[in-house]
Amino acid sequence: MAHQHGLQADVSVRPSVTGDAATLGLVHVQAWRASLAGLVPPSALDELDPETFTAAWRAAIAEPPSAKHRMLTACAGPQVVGFAALAPAPQTRETGEIVALEVHPEHARAGHGSRLLAACTDILRSTGATHVRAWAVEGDEARAAFLTSAGLEPIGVRRVLEVAGATVYETAWSAVF
Repeated sequence: MAHQHGLQADVSVRPSVTGDAATLGLVHVQAWRASLAGLVPPSALDELDPETFTAAWRAAIAEPPSAKHRMLTACAGPQVVGFAALAPAPQTRETGEIVALEVHPEHARAGHGSRLLAACTDILRSTGATHVRAWAVEGDEARAAFLTSAGLEPIGVRRVLEVAGATVYETAWSAVF
C-alpha cells in the first residue's frame, strides 16, 4: 500500500533495480578513484570507465547467476549514494562474499557503508551462510578500519586484480555470524 503523505526515509538500503545501474557505475568509479588514489598510478584511475561498470552492474541486477547473488542500493532520500554486491564464496557453501561495497565519496562516513554491510549480513544469514568475506585493497587504511570496526579480520588470503592496467593486491577479511 502506498503512503499518501509523500514522505520517505532519509537513508535506506533496498534491492537494486536495473534503473540504478548507471548511477552504480558512476559511484563505483568515483569511490575507486578516491580510495585507490596513491595506491595505483593516476593514469590507471583516469582510465576507469563508468560505462563498463554500468554494463556489469546492469547485468548483475537483471540476470543474477544464482538466487544467492544479490545487489543492494544505498539511498539518501531519493538519491542513490552506494551499493553492495553479494555472491556465494567459491568452494564453500557457508561463506557469503561481499564482492563490492562502495559509497560515493561525497556521502562517505555518513553510515551508508555500515547500513549496506548490515543488510548484506542479514541476507547472508537468511541464505544459510555462517561467514562473511570481504576484500580490501592493500594500503586502503580507511577500508581496513571500516572492516575492523565491523568485526571482520584479515584471514591471510591474497588475490591480484588488474585495474585499468595497474596491478592491485587485495586481502580477504572475514567474520563469523
